[in-house]
Amino acid sequence: MNHLIFQQINNLALKNLYLDEVAIFCAQYLGYILVAVLFVFLLKKFKNYYRIAVEVLASVILSRLVIVEIIRWFWPQSRPFVVNQVNLLLHHAPSASFPSGHTAFFFALSALIYFYNKKTGILLLSASFLIGISRVFCGLHWPADILGGALVGIFSAFVIKKISRYQISRD
Repeated sequence: MNHLIFQQINNLALKNLYLDEVAIFCAQYLGYILVAVLFVFLLKKFKNYYRIAVEVLASVILSRLVIVEIIRWFWPQSRPFVVNQVNLLLHHAPSASFPSGHTAFFFALSALIYFYNKKTGILLLSASFLIGISRVFCGLHWPADILGGALVGIFSAFVIKKISRYQISRD
């Protein structure tokens, strides 16, 4: 199923130059826009700026640098371009792919913002989904990598938010 979904998405690559450019933009650069939106959001919520910034940083570190790396160490999965002939639009090292670190990072950031502001959170979660699906389109990840990264990111944000609420209630 993972392979079939990958083929359906990746086979769209190299068919339309505009679509390829949009996918490359989303896979490589959309994340910078998400981080900029985060800063605007934090400035808007100046009263809680420090706490929200710490929670975002903690959830990103937990998801990307801890959980993703532990999973990759115990269960290394090859990237699609390593084991298959794919339409590869971006170059990447043939490192482990499951779960997607990009997706975990941006879903952790987006989910945490969602806890504070639903509208901004939905916008960021949608952009995070675009980043993930674009990385499949570009041939860098399997769909399961994206799903795994999204779950890790959301889980990390949830855990950090619960810890933060516990700390606040203790103070």
